[in-house]
Amino acid sequence: METNDYEEGSVPSDQRRSWLPIALIWVAIGSDISGAFLGIELASGMSFEQAIAATLVGSLILGLLAMVFAYVGAATGLTTAMISRAVFGRVGGTILALALTVSMLGWFAVQIGFFGVNAQSAFTEVTGVNIPVFVFTIVGGAVMVLTAVWGYRAIARVTTVTVPLLLLLLTLGVIVAVSTRGFTDAAATSETVFTFGGSISLVMGIYMLGIVTAPDMARWAKSPGKAMAAGFVGFFFGNSIIVVVAIVLSEIMSDTDLVGMFFTLGLGGAAVIILLLAPWVVNTTNIYSTSLDFAAVTRRFSRRTYTLVGGLVGILIGTAGFYEAFVPFISAMGIVISPFGGVYLAAFIHDRQRLEAAADPTRSNTNMNAIIAWTFGIVIGALTTHPEAGLGFGSFDLTTIPSLDAMTVAFGVYLILTRTLPHTRPATSRQSSSGLDSAGQTPTRQNSTGAECHSSNKSDNKLSEEGKA
Repeated sequence: METNDYEEGSVPSDQRRSWLPIALIWVAIGSDISGAFLGIELASGMSFEQAIAATLVGSLILGLLAMVFAYVGAATGLTTAMISRAVFGRVGGTILALALTVSMLGWFAVQIGFFGVNAQSAFTEVTGVNIPVFVFTIVGGAVMVLTAVWGYRAIARVTTVTVPLLLLLLTLGVIVAVSTRGFTDAAATSETVFTFGGSISLVMGIYMLGIVTAPDMARWAKSPGKAMAAGFVGFFFGNSIIVVVAIVLSEIMSDTDLVGMFFTLGLGGAAVIILLLAPWVVNTTNIYSTSLDFAAVTRRFSRRTYTLVGGLVGILIGTAGFYEAFVPFISAMGIVISPFGGVYLAAFIHDRQRLEAAADPTRSNTNMNAIIAWTFGIVIGALTTHPEAGLGFGSFDLTTIPSLDAMTVAFGVYLILTRTLPHTRPATSRQSSSGLDSAGQTPTRQNSTGAECHSSNKSDNKLSEEGKA
């Protein structure tokens, strides 16, 4: 199986895919166990109607945002880490790549933690044998890491089988619950713990990292339009399905154990399959993106090596019970990662050609406009996030959706700074050894997508050699 995933350049046109396989990957990512846990949290912290509404509104916003970020990925053909290097400069891009790496590893650890706990519960329910949780965490994590080693193509093959089966089993669970119990046995309206805006932000936060890193998958789309279609379908339906299922089942059965609810309904086999399939694709893509991010920081080793090492670290963190910090973690991701997406989206709109020159080794060290805008967005996100929705101060409200506040503010600040202080943007070096033309610009060439890419002969040769490896 081919393993070149073009982590340091644009995906060639002959390697691009249709929109459906990419959409299925994002549906699978959204249909994970963490979404079920969030649905149960929402069901216990607000009324049924509010929980459903918050899920649908949050998922709709995510779907619309996904269209925009998927467009950037397909138009440039670049990974998120490469885009961050283009926008933030070499040093700034390295900082962002490390932040993304930490976030992805944390999300990987959360997912395998959920997997271990639920796998142990299901195994005990079926066999009566009590095996320690860490055994399931290690075995499950190892399978996910090995899938990620083969890259995008292996992930796409897995989703063509897992997603239809997963959706079928989730639908079956709701049908059986409603037909056998109905809503008349539902729990009483929950005491309000979450604000409506805060709940929307949590729904968005659970998938915000996926939104910002959408280019990692969208760059494989045949066209920006197909990437946008995949983004909306994948993020809207993928993010809402399992959250809604968990809310409905929790409301009907007055329970907080998803696996236990399926066993109670006589669908224990379905619960085991869901438990195995749901985390598989999402964590495979988590560790896949982690390897892409770290490969952008240092090229000392191959992407597959970074996948194995990152997977080992993530498994160790997961066995330590990191999943227990689930709500604060997704809140923190919304605060820190959302403004990053706002910054690189603004950069794409303002100066697309400069962003497409991400592989140029002659770029300056830091784009202070991007750093300032990102920092400003983080501050706003922290100030508008209420403590009950995670890490934040709740000092004031803007849209009442903190992750959206952080992204929007960072977007606006970057555009304002770039138009008033254009000289602080990253610029190509003017040293004669870099191969610049008489106008001080790097010679251009056409990449496989038809976009202009700026790079020195040295970098072209290096990318060519790596592409043959």
